[in-house]
Amino acid sequence: MSEDQAPATLEKLPLDAWHRAHGARMVGFAGYAMPIQYEGILAEHEWTRSHAGLFDVSHMGQLMVTGAGAAAALEALLPADVSSLKPGKVRYSLLLGEDGGILDDLMVTNLTRWIEGDEEAGTQGHWGEPAYYLVVNGATKWDDIGHLREFLPDEIGLNHLDERALLALQGPDAATALERAMRGITADFGFMEAKRWAFGELDLIVTRSGYTGEDGFEISVAASQAEQLAGRLMAELEIKPAGLGARDSLRLEAGLPLYGHDLSDETDPVSAGLAFAIGKTRRKTGGFPGAERIDKLLEEGTPTRRVGLALEGRMAAREGAGVFAGDRQVGTVTSGGFAPTLGHPIAMAYVDAAHSSEGTQLELEVRGKRLPARVVPMPFVPHRYFRKGAA
Repeated sequence: MSEDQAPATLEKLPLDAWHRAHGARMVGFAGYAMPIQYEGILAEHEWTRSHAGLFDVSHMGQLMVTGAGAAAALEALLPADVSSLKPGKVRYSLLLGEDGGILDDLMVTNLTRWIEGDEEAGTQGHWGEPAYYLVVNGATKWDDIGHLREFLPDEIGLNHLDERALLALQGPDAATALERAMRGITADFGFMEAKRWAFGELDLIVTRSGYTGEDGFEISVAASQAEQLAGRLMAELEIKPAGLGARDSLRLEAGLPLYGHDLSDETDPVSAGLAFAIGKTRRKTGGFPGAERIDKLLEEGTPTRRVGLALEGRMAAREGAGVFAGDRQVGTVTSGGFAPTLGHPIAMAYVDAAHSSEGTQLELEVRGKRLPARVVPMPFVPHRYFRKGAA
């Protein structure tokens, strides 16, 4: 997180005054003044793990891609099988450059509306104009918009929903609290599903998703109504505000990569451990940027891999720390910190494939010291997503 921007250059979130009124410490991140913590990162981390944290992620980009042929147009830029994504479903994907490097990671949701028929006129209902809702990273959204405008066909609509805010309600009590606040909203609502929801005068886009590893929801609302929504949610006892600091420690424990740190335009999806984002059909048909290179990496393997590392003691390794096998540097840490849930430091790093197997003993260089570390599977803390039909 960057805190080095001058306050005068920072954009304000719709909830800026609300955050300050609730005691938030504000810092610069992705060009915005963002709440990094309220009562403390550790307290907010633990509250989210045991109850529900309310995060403001309005700095992220919300885009709508519309028009006949929108799915095919997106498939020319993403490796996701967008054509098979049914209305009301969400999928994680990647915006790829020509060589298959990752320009951004994002969520794509099919928000195509069902148009009701007219019973008296004897007409049946039908699906309306295809509409895909994208949530992209805040730091890259303007580049993403430029890239999409350059490469999407002229007949495909691209709308930046910059008049909307985005709140993330995360934690094991998120569904209970949200249902109490808005009766009926969680019915038949599983992980990676979406719905539009009207609550009084609030017009919401709600997805059961997030980036903490916990069950939860991301709720898009008109910026002018964000304070009303936040206040309604905060009336529930299970919900407390949480800042960027807790969001980062939660996503690290969940083993989720952060763009600009664990991912960049020099990173390919296979080395990053994100091959699952390449749809099965797309692997056969190709047609996305870098498909030939990525297919070769899938078949032959990659020279480096993103791995999880568990450290002993209390000293954490941060981004940029060298990873060593004996005297030889075999990798670099891309994210690291203390894991409150586990009680010891953890890190993500790219290391040579030969040193990426689970159980491999390595060392991290921190402040001139070598810290022992072991390659461990990710996520570090199991995900607790709500999957319909699961026991």
